Amino acid sequence: MAQLWGGRFTKETDELVDRFNASITFDKRLYKEDINGSIAHVKMLGKQGILTTEETEDMIAALEAILNEIEEGQLVITEDFEDIHSFVEAKLIERLGDTGKKLHTGRSRNDQVALDMRLYTRDHIIRTDSLLKELLETILGIMEAHTETIMPGFTHLQKAQPITLAHHMGAYFEMFKRDRFRLSDLLRRMNYCPLGSGALAGTTYPLDRDYTAELLGFYGPTLNSMDGVSDRDYLIEYLSACATIMMHLSRFSEEIIIWNSNEYQFVEIDDAYSTGSSIMPQKKNPDIAELVRGKTGRVYGALLSLLTTMKGIPLAYNKDMQEDKELSFDAMDTAQGCVKLFCGMLSTMKFRTERMRRSASRGFTNATDAADYLVNHGVPFRDAHGIIGRLVLYCVEKGIAIDEVDMEQLKTFSSAFEEDFYHAISMETCVGKRLTKGAPGREAMEAVMLVYRNYLDEKGDIL
Repeated sequence: MAQLWGGRFTKETDELVDRFNASITFDKRLYKEDINGSIAHVKMLGKQGILTTEETEDMIAALEAILNEIEEGQLVITEDFEDIHSFVEAKLIERLGDTGKKLHTGRSRNDQVALDMRLYTRDHIIRTDSLLKELLETILGIMEAHTETIMPGFTHLQKAQPITLAHHMGAYFEMFKRDRFRLSDLLRRMNYCPLGSGALAGTTYPLDRDYTAELLGFYGPTLNSMDGVSDRDYLIEYLSACATIMMHLSRFSEEIIIWNSNEYQFVEIDDAYSTGSSIMPQKKNPDIAELVRGKTGRVYGALLSLLTTMKGIPLAYNKDMQEDKELSFDAMDTAQGCVKLFCGMLSTMKFRTERMRRSASRGFTNATDAADYLVNHGVPFRDAHGIIGRLVLYCVEKGIAIDEVDMEQLKTFSSAFEEDFYHAISMETCVGKRLTKGAPGREAMEAVMLVYRNYLDEKGDIL
């Protein structure tokens, strides 16, 4: 296996040690970041007169060619090298000879991999944000179409009060909007360039770290070289953000799974996002929602793994930090894939609005409004609460809804009941009169949806 550090050693490392130590099998996905980082480093070396103009131009051209050949499949990244850095540098030396050997001037693999991982994470933060924005657009579209679709709101998985589908979806809009804020906040905090930190103590070469940072789209260089090579806080924060996104997706998936059940029948998942049974021909299973729910633990595992890896590492770089990649790559792929699939499932889902409304009206979700009616007619709240509780018990025994009890019977519970009671506890009235900010009433919802629409129109690229 080709290694950059063989000069210090008098014998080859054991083959098993080579395989155990190598990272090329997984860090090869960093090839673009590694090459772009090297191009920026070469440009800076040329600007500072550390490389001649000819050397600079030759190295940039060769690095760009290597990148293009990898992208087009003409150059295959083999596992004969320890890592992606060794592979790229070896290919450069093959093409340029001694000039290629100057690539590593003023640089260590420690700040090189720190840069690669930071560039890669930044790119995936941007991708994740874009996918979340697409999901928010889908959610808002459902909200705009269902401001009058009445459904039961739940606490403890029991019907509580009537709301609208728009209001229910708005709760998830808030969750995923917060996820975008977390990503934006993280990006501002982590967008600083570690290149030029060297192994841990900088370098004696007259590097222009500000220039390198500018070339790579960073706000500036990191200000401590030891922290520059050993910081993985940004990756932990990103995995934490991914874990929170997955938690939100899992909650949403759980509700869709429940809504899709024979007992609820609130939604019908499109065939493209469902599967059947190998033995039961009638089955149409919500497998995508179930897999999203299941894969949440996978992302949690990556976060916990990295936290555990980092907890005992003294300054500065240690080989343990090579473990920051495999599970992180998997978590990034998993979270982004789940957001994309979930968005597709949600956008093609059919909502059974009549079923939702019927469920709300049959679940005593207007009981609170019935108690409020009595309060508004002079009955103390605690007494009103007890009266409606007894009325609900009566309805349960008779198998009827509150609004199906005739006035004569209502009077046996309280003389305060009048004919306007039926209008006061209709589903439409119960929802429509809730107009405080954030409530499900139509006017309140329209005001919130305008805020959401403006947010999506104004909040473009994350950077």
